[in-house]
Amino acid sequence: MFLHEHPYKPFISENTTKLIVGTLPPPRFSMGKLKAGDVNFCYGSIDGLLWPVLDKIFNLKLKFETTSEAIKQRKDFLKSRNIGVCDIVASAERDKIDASDIGMQNPKFRNVIRYIKEYPKIDTLIFTGGNSKNGPEYFFRQHLKTFNLKLQVVSKEVPRIHEFFIPSETSKDSKLDRIIKTISLTAPSGAANRAIGSMDLYKQLKNKNSNFNTFDFRVMQYRDVF
Repeated sequence: MFLHEHPYKPFISENTTKLIVGTLPPPRFSMGKLKAGDVNFCYGSIDGLLWPVLDKIFNLKLKFETTSEAIKQRKDFLKSRNIGVCDIVASAERDKIDASDIGMQNPKFRNVIRYIKEYPKIDTLIFTGGNSKNGPEYFFRQHLKTFNLKLQVVSKEVPRIHEFFIPSETSKDSKLDRIIKTISLTAPSGAANRAIGSMDLYKQLKNKNSNFNTFDFRVMQYRDVF
């Protein structure tokens, strides 16, 4: 059994308003065995699509290499947009050493609610995946239960939007409860391409433009969120 521990601390500042919430980076990041093109930072896998999509949207001219400059580029961007990163999983066990969410067993969660309370400007969580088993939204729902909180539907359209309320610690007036919005993105991994291909919206856009692909779909979706 392999203990897969998260290699990065949450990246949050006092001005953070949006928090990206995923699960775990591929095990090689915890083992210090990076591939060529990996960036030793959150979502730094050369196989992942979050940073390529954001690079396209914001014309960041990011470097995709294992250097301190590549890390700095990403940190500078996040700070400039008041975006933080706090994945929900602190550690999990695996029978097989791979990056699949479904392979995680006995996950230990970070206390994301505590971070939200500690940084009062946070008003939005951006899940890098939905409510499928062992996805970030799926785990976050479990995390919320320990606080007797739950997500309420705002929009069922992809990307799905929910909200939850953190009770005011200074007043019993529910009008002072803090509202946190959550947005569940289509996952920035190749594994989600099949799901994108089955979406009616994607099919419509593909029929209009045969060159339209799953990367373009993410750019379109993520632009509205970020």
